[in-house]
Amino acid sequence: MKAVKAKKRLGQHFLTDLNVAKDIADTVDICPTLPILEVGPGMGVLTQFLLEKGRTLKVVEIDEESVSYLCKNLAALGEENIIPDDFLKMHLDRVFGNTPFMLIGNYPYNISSQIFFKMLDNKEYIPYCSGMIQKEVGERLAAAPGNKAYGILSIFVQLWYDVEYLFTVSENVFSPPPKVKSAVVRMTRNSRTSLECDEELLRKIVKGTFNQRRKKLRNSIQQIVGKESPLLSDPILDKRPEQLSIEDFIGLTLKVEREL
Repeated sequence: MKAVKAKKRLGQHFLTDLNVAKDIADTVDICPTLPILEVGPGMGVLTQFLLEKGRTLKVVEIDEESVSYLCKNLAALGEENIIPDDFLKMHLDRVFGNTPFMLIGNYPYNISSQIFFKMLDNKEYIPYCSGMIQKEVGERLAAAPGNKAYGILSIFVQLWYDVEYLFTVSENVFSPPPKVKSAVVRMTRNSRTSLECDEELLRKIVKGTFNQRRKKLRNSIQQIVGKESPLLSDPILDKRPEQLSIEDFIGLTLKVEREL
């Protein structure tokens, strides 16, 4: 069967370097027992190395042409393990019957952030996640306070996961080649089981402050607590959002809670 044609609307860039594919597949070795869900397998270049791990493996693919290709060319996977669906709309608790699993993929650039927010919504089922994304997104995921890449995605993911930036991938190992480099990252669920503060308020504060990231925190916090709030004299509000650690943001949220 002829190769699948990459579709721009799906953000498809097919990996062609088998050594890179194997290195990505090896990221699942951190936990050799969990079943694996691969997002967007395309023509199965990563899938073939995941099959060698001898673990329960399912793939989810939205592209009908890719599904047909996998059914005809990757018999070892088995059609029953190919899910023709949109990952962003799936009920992830049902994939392996309420059992935790590892998430992996050569993720489409155009929805990579949405994929990770979906992971966060299902964090009780996904103790590990790895794969390849746009280099800029990988840097944002792993960024520490004070780094210009540090922002909303960094904080929301690092609240619940430890992030490792594993290696950079050249744009020349894809067909068609993207215009940017890629990154392979791995996320491991941390020990946090709950937040000491209101999570919705924390999200509001993080989004609000980073939407005005060049301004001091006081500007955005004032919009939440009001101009007369004693909290506005707190020295922490002289900082800019990228200077605050996750624990700082939790502490700030607790202060705002008391004000409200």
